[in-house]
Amino acid sequence: MKPLPIICLLFSFTTVMAQNNRTTHFNLEEDLAIQGYDPVAYFTEKKAVEGKKEYQYDYLGVPYRFKSAENMETFKSNPDRYEPAYGGWCAYAMGVTGDKVKVDPETFKIVDGKLNLFYNFFFTNTLKDWNKDEGNLKTAATTNWSKIFKE
Repeated sequence: MKPLPIICLLFSFTTVMAQNNRTTHFNLEEDLAIQGYDPVAYFTEKKAVEGKKEYQYDYLGVPYRFKSAENMETFKSNPDRYEPAYGGWCAYAMGVTGDKVKVDPETFKIVDGKLNLFYNFFFTNTLKDWNKDEGNLKTAATTNWSKIFKE
């Protein structure tokens, strides 16, 4: 067998495995990243904005929605910048226990250029606790996430 077909086969296998790893570990509540909220709008509008069905893009198996074609193209040009930290799970929980905890997509904070999402239900807003010890929690969350998700 010639080397080129083997290389193509290995690349295809690696791509499929990466997509499966992402869909297994990313928060895909309602079968969408960030429950269908536009990841670019958090940065450009400084608020959570719901995306539209007609502007959906799957990045390595993870489906994102956008409020406009322009936001979708912005995401496509640099997806790593706009994807949420820790696979879209609660940053505070990832820092404290390393657990994957659901989020309220309207409770967020941009930290070091990365979108962080937080649990905010039933009188518990973890963003408030995150703000009390952000530096240590961010370090712990990054360490814990690297144990869960290996690209």
